[in-house]
Amino acid sequence: MAVQATMEGKKIPEVTFRARVGGDWQDVSSKELFDNRTVVVFSLPGAFTPTCSSSHLPRYNELVPVMKKHGVDEVVCLSVNDGFVMEAWGREQNAANLTLLPDGNGEFTDGMGMLVDKQDLGFGKRSWRYSMLVRNGVVEQMFVEPDEPGDPFQVSDADTMLRHIAEDAVVPAPVTMLSRAGCSHCERARKALHDAGMVFEEIKLGGGVTNSTLVAMAGVATTPQVFIGGELVGSADNLEKWLAARA
Repeated sequence: MAVQATMEGKKIPEVTFRARVGGDWQDVSSKELFDNRTVVVFSLPGAFTPTCSSSHLPRYNELVPVMKKHGVDEVVCLSVNDGFVMEAWGREQNAANLTLLPDGNGEFTDGMGMLVDKQDLGFGKRSWRYSMLVRNGVVEQMFVEPDEPGDPFQVSDADTMLRHIAEDAVVPAPVTMLSRAGCSHCERARKALHDAGMVFEEIKLGGGVTNSTLVAMAGVATTPQVFIGGELVGSADNLEKWLAARA
């Protein structure tokens, strides 16, 4: 693999990222992104790939509000992919809390010493998996995955980064809402969660999620059904009462 061990204490590479934002091209320079700011970056082998889609990106997206409470200005997901791919992946992942940046030519990744050969997978040159905390353009801390075969995912996760930023940070319980299209009560629950600043996953009925699934999970066939920390809170009325009791 032969990646560079660390860039701690060094300036990040100066490059311009060609990103797609809202269907338009947008140039993002590393100077405007990092200068006089505190930024978390996590870099991964590729958009739409299994570990990146199921674990790495979703957990960072969940923890962005907590990181921002502890002084982080922005959390960036970086990959050696083009702008179209990164924009589509961000939409597919509902990653509204993150900034997804394409390092299409691998220039930034190469400057970080993290560009690796994935030709055996048909990927060409890609980023090794790592995360870092950058303050005013200088790398304060890096968590680089070990030099092992395959795609190790042990230290660059969001929880490890959060513990470094604030060891005593309170991590919110996971929230999931089961909903259906055209449901006004689902919209009430959605607004209540947004107003409370709670990050949540929404699973809409359809595409394999049926009334039977809903009944099996919640014991009723009405929507919404909200789960917080693995416990059933229930309807929009129940959610509003739950939130009011903790206000």
